[in-house]
Amino acid sequence: MAEDSPVPGPVPAEPPDSGGAAAAEIIDGLQAPPATATEEAIEALGADMFQRVRSAFARGDIMLALGVVAILVILILPMPRWLLDVSLAFSITFSVLVLMTVIFMDRPLDFNAFPTILLIATMIRLALNLASTRLILADGHQGPGAAGEVIEAFGGFIMGGNFVIGIIVFGILVIVNFIVITKGSTRIAEVAARFTLDAMPGKQMAIDADLSSGLIDEAHARNRRKELEDESSFFGAMDGAAKFVRGDAVAGILIVGINIVGGIIIGIVMQDMTLANAAQTYTLLTIGDGLVSQIPALIVSTGAGMLVTKAGTGGSTDKAVFGQLGHYPTALTMSALLLATMAMLPGIPIIPFMGLALITGGLSFLIYQREVETEADEAAAEAAAEEPESPAEEPITAALQIDNIRLELGYSLLSLINSTRERRLTDQIKALRRQLAGELGFVMPAVRIQDNLQLQANSYIIRVKEIEAGGGELRPDLLLVMDPKGEEISLTGEATTEPTFGLPAMWVNDQQREEAMFRGYTVVDAPTVITTHLTEIIRDNMSELLSYAETQKLLDELEQPQQKLVEDLIPNQISVGGLQRVLQNLLSERISVRDLSTILEGVSEATGYTRNIGQITEHVRSRLARQLSDSATNDQGFIPLITLSPDWEQGFAEALVGQGDEKQLSMAPSKLQQFINSVRETFERHAMQGETPVLLSSPAIRPFVRSVVERFRPVTVVMSQNEIHPKARIKTLDQI
Repeated sequence: MAEDSPVPGPVPAEPPDSGGAAAAEIIDGLQAPPATATEEAIEALGADMFQRVRSAFARGDIMLALGVVAILVILILPMPRWLLDVSLAFSITFSVLVLMTVIFMDRPLDFNAFPTILLIATMIRLALNLASTRLILADGHQGPGAAGEVIEAFGGFIMGGNFVIGIIVFGILVIVNFIVITKGSTRIAEVAARFTLDAMPGKQMAIDADLSSGLIDEAHARNRRKELEDESSFFGAMDGAAKFVRGDAVAGILIVGINIVGGIIIGIVMQDMTLANAAQTYTLLTIGDGLVSQIPALIVSTGAGMLVTKAGTGGSTDKAVFGQLGHYPTALTMSALLLATMAMLPGIPIIPFMGLALITGGLSFLIYQREVETEADEAAAEAAAEEPESPAEEPITAALQIDNIRLELGYSLLSLINSTRERRLTDQIKALRRQLAGELGFVMPAVRIQDNLQLQANSYIIRVKEIEAGGGELRPDLLLVMDPKGEEISLTGEATTEPTFGLPAMWVNDQQREEAMFRGYTVVDAPTVITTHLTEIIRDNMSELLSYAETQKLLDELEQPQQKLVEDLIPNQISVGGLQRVLQNLLSERISVRDLSTILEGVSEATGYTRNIGQITEHVRSRLARQLSDSATNDQGFIPLITLSPDWEQGFAEALVGQGDEKQLSMAPSKLQQFINSVRETFERHAMQGETPVLLSSPAIRPFVRSVVERFRPVTVVMSQNEIHPKARIKTLDQI
């Protein structure tokens, strides 16, 4: 049975001289048998419980909870004298630790747990006051040591055996703590909390302004907002926590009075003590207890005062105080002269005043010498770094401006700007602006070209309104070769991908230009690659580049006969912003707004029955039928069409919900995916045949069909029957 099993344990080892292998075998034979399952389970349970207890005590939250529970227990249960001595020593140590932490910290927010610590310190002192009160009233008749050695020491050492002196000293400490330090700290905390809360909206707006102007990033702004929130919470908590110290001082006065009166009554009535003996004994104990409580309270109050008064300074307290006091040598010199003058007065002890005068004067001289050396070093540094006058600093408001179009180049591509062998990149961009002005009807914004050392040497990035819209890598000394058929290029070079359309390409040297052109390949140089990429990005984002100012400029530049139409139309029928929306809708489908007079006439007609921008745009498109039909006509002279089947026409019409201007498309996702697959397959099949057809729908559903198609085929043209000019030739290729 398990009860009769021998207890496992180590077997004593043989002495060194007892023998060899034979002895080892004997020892092995004498080892205890293995433990039973029950004993192993008990040992495992004990180890597990020990580990759990150890882990619990290692956690800070558990220890804090136990500390709070201990404080509550002290308030209820009596405490032995030795434990009271230990607790009072801990209270003094804890108070000194708080004060030293305040002195050596850099910012008040580094000690944002101070209100909680202040509450804990106050609860500890009050609990110890109550515990000492029990001992004083219960055992005070036994003598000065009734409440422990700590209280006895404070009462005997500070009072010198005279309780009147003790009362006076205690009163002075209470006055200093209650009226001077605590009252001032409370007022400062109150004002700081109010001003911090009042300044929060302005500080928040300053952070948002810095973020918008680019002076800080999102992470820095988030940290500043968190710091602002912590600062407001801290000073708000300090405003309330200062009342703990004030209440502690009041409680200390009341406890001392109660202990003295109650002790004298208990000593006379219950312990048969004389009035003088009872007053001497209980006053000694009570004042000693009060001093033991008030000294830590004074220390914590001093720490709280230093904390709230240090709100506007940085660095540790010694650097903040001595660094500012010693920053003005003239003040130290005047103080030294005053001390020396006072030392000469009759009756004034000369040694302390003259000694302080010499020390102050010496410090003034040393600080003055240090400032002279610093100024000399700064002058030498300025002289060494002196350079020709630099241009005036760019105003900070320039950081608020946004480049509509910006081309960033790696350092190896900067030669494209000043190239003399081919047309320069800047010349090609100028030609591009002129070309797009003729195609789209307004002059696109200027392109800002700048270097970016953070990019790879051969990389470039195109940004639209500071947002990256495209990029790629170039070889400035090589030519880019592409096969229009999409087949593999049979030349020697560096394989790559064309950045604009993602076609397979190859970088070859200039000696292979003729051979590549002979084989029918498309050959372009590096500036042309950038220009082509820039063209497509501008066409894709032209609607965003048409600003309110550009719209107003287009209206102002209309010929004089058209100005009457503008006056009648704006702002009576539509605002400039509304007209901008219409033009942006047209440009988003790459429709030129060059025929602005026709567009204005269409807007004037449409505003007679609707104010919906979408419906106005559709009416304007019908007025531009000749232009739309011409742009959709292929080289054979007809418009290739792919029509919607009646089923899809009906499906889209039935999927429209809402009335009037609030119509929206609400089609089942499965049916919508079926439509997308049908369009993609049909258009890809015709694209393989070298055709670029137009998707034709009814006028009522065209905007909604376009909103679906542009998600996966943005370059596909979607037209309605009203946009096909009567004289245009059409050819239906397929049906979806």
